[in-house]
Amino acid sequence: MHLGQTSALPTSPEEAVLDYVPNPRPGRLYLVRFAVPEFTSLCPVTAQPDFAHLVIDYAPAATIVESKSLKLFLGAFRNHQAFHEDCTVGIGERLFTEMQPTWLRIGGYWYPRGGIPIDVFWQSGAPPESLWLPSQDVPGYRGRG
Repeated sequence: MHLGQTSALPTSPEEAVLDYVPNPRPGRLYLVRFAVPEFTSLCPVTAQPDFAHLVIDYAPAATIVESKSLKLFLGAFRNHQAFHEDCTVGIGERLFTEMQPTWLRIGGYWYPRGGIPIDVFWQSGAPPESLWLPSQDVPGYRGRG
């Protein structure tokens, strides 16, 4: 467990350990959001840095993800070479597989490289009917216009 401990940044996302704690409101349907406006990874072709604004929304079931372990996991992508699609979908799938929330979605709003912004979205399935889903509110890239 990372909480309350000195923790080094993992050298890769695969080595990162995500910690989960019991849901403090079991049986309640609610949404948790993590906004990550300064996510970075490396291009697998050029090794140049790529930047994104990630928004992770989930409805907890038995557990919630501990935020320090999530920060360390996401920070491990700084030296990780992968395409935008792999990073975004991989983060969502890992959280969904390990935490087993009721529902999860991730939006990856990637800043342009080569003049083309790439936005990547993944969700675990249809959201629960009565779950309030606020907009992710990340504007599309407009360039200088």
